[in-house]
Amino acid sequence: MTPPDQPNILLITTDQQRGDCLGLENSSLLTPNLDYLAHSGAHFRRGYSECPSCFPSRRTLMTGMAPAAQGMVGMRSAPWEPPFTLAGELTRAGYQSQLVGKLHLGEPGRRFGFEHMVHSDGPYVPEDAYGRWLQRIHGRQEIEGGTAHGVDVNGWVGRPSHLPEDQTHTYWCISQALEFLHYQRDARHPFFLHLSLFDPHPPLAPPSSYYERYINRELPPPLTGDWSEGPQAPEKGASTSAWRIHLDEHQMQCCRAAYYGTVNFVDDQVGRLLQYMQRQGHLARTLIVYTSDHGEMLGDHNLYRKCWPYEGSARVPYLIWASPSLGWAQEREIDVPVGWQDIMPTLLDAAGAPCPAPCTGKSLLPLLKGEKESVRDILHGEHAGQYDYQDGHHFLVGERYKYIWYSQRGTEHLFDLHADPHELADLARRPGAATQLQPWRARLAAVLKERPEGFVQQGRLVKGQPHAHLIPGYEADRFFPFL
Repeated sequence: MTPPDQPNILLITTDQQRGDCLGLENSSLLTPNLDYLAHSGAHFRRGYSECPSCFPSRRTLMTGMAPAAQGMVGMRSAPWEPPFTLAGELTRAGYQSQLVGKLHLGEPGRRFGFEHMVHSDGPYVPEDAYGRWLQRIHGRQEIEGGTAHGVDVNGWVGRPSHLPEDQTHTYWCISQALEFLHYQRDARHPFFLHLSLFDPHPPLAPPSSYYERYINRELPPPLTGDWSEGPQAPEKGASTSAWRIHLDEHQMQCCRAAYYGTVNFVDDQVGRLLQYMQRQGHLARTLIVYTSDHGEMLGDHNLYRKCWPYEGSARVPYLIWASPSLGWAQEREIDVPVGWQDIMPTLLDAAGAPCPAPCTGKSLLPLLKGEKESVRDILHGEHAGQYDYQDGHHFLVGERYKYIWYSQRGTEHLFDLHADPHELADLARRPGAATQLQPWRARLAAVLKERPEGFVQQGRLVKGQPHAHLIPGYEADRFFPFL
């Protein structure tokens, strides 16, 4: 039997899901299962991806280390020898550890501490477990895998999938998770199941019934701040993966309907898993974390995709649900800043396992137990320039304000997220803003002062210093020891 002091752990991660894409924050969206986890557990409304793109965020998740501490601050695939991993530490603590779905750490086949993996990074990889399964189901080989509909895997085009619902990547992942729980579960040990879904990452092609549910509904339009730049591409004739474009009303409706439909589909499939776990008694002593590696701008401020410091890209769903038998938080909204680096310390704390000293993240269990009000007052995030080198940035976010500094241009933003949750009014543009900005500049300079790139000189932020995707000559225990 499972040791009574170690809960089962279900970690559900999606890819590219905005923090406001939950029904409890967006009345146009149906996510009853996620709303239940949030309402009956803890909903962290200031949950962020510290480096909002796939590779760096997942390295942060697996090490409990801030992006600069684990060495990657941009979207690059690179060889990696982590000194420890979340999966490895939980396996060491006696957990039966299983990955289902996306790993996306750049080294196919490597387990990074998991005892077993059913690995598929997405519907576009014909050689992985899902791609091979799909070929068997169809009886033919398509080199595009599950993306033969032709929609770009990093684009804004929305349409229904060409596949029936039960052949989609998300459905397959849930089926694999159910098989693990039903056939491979070792009841002598607690389980750690990391269910890692590719959706709602583009291609924006949900099953047809989900697309139809939203295409004729009135959906919230994209928002544009007083600081937003105009589109850099023509409305017609732009690349289908453009990251700065203004779509016409119909194109935008297709894009948003497909994105919302994909989120809705994810929710129903999560519900499928939770219903099975409830029937089988697996929820009796289980801790569930639901989050996403980054968001999606979805046209806000004329921007698309990830890597941006703004709420659509950097803020993510961050839900923690614990079985009532564990005696932790119920029905709580928590507005303090938390990040992906906090997931590993939280899960290790719940498992009664020690957290490796280099981890910069903080256990959130004291918040769930009501023992603390916060674990930090400010969270630091960053991303090297992805679409344009000049877009490299750092951001600081607290319970109320967010400060952004573009490392190459020196451009600054300051947003009051209480009064202006959609970042429409840039306080840095207001008369007399220098006085309000100076404490934030000093705070960011304190965070960056030891960085080898030279972002700080003589106590001041210096624009134009190198901001590469990998920290030059990084040492795991050197950066951010005070975070």
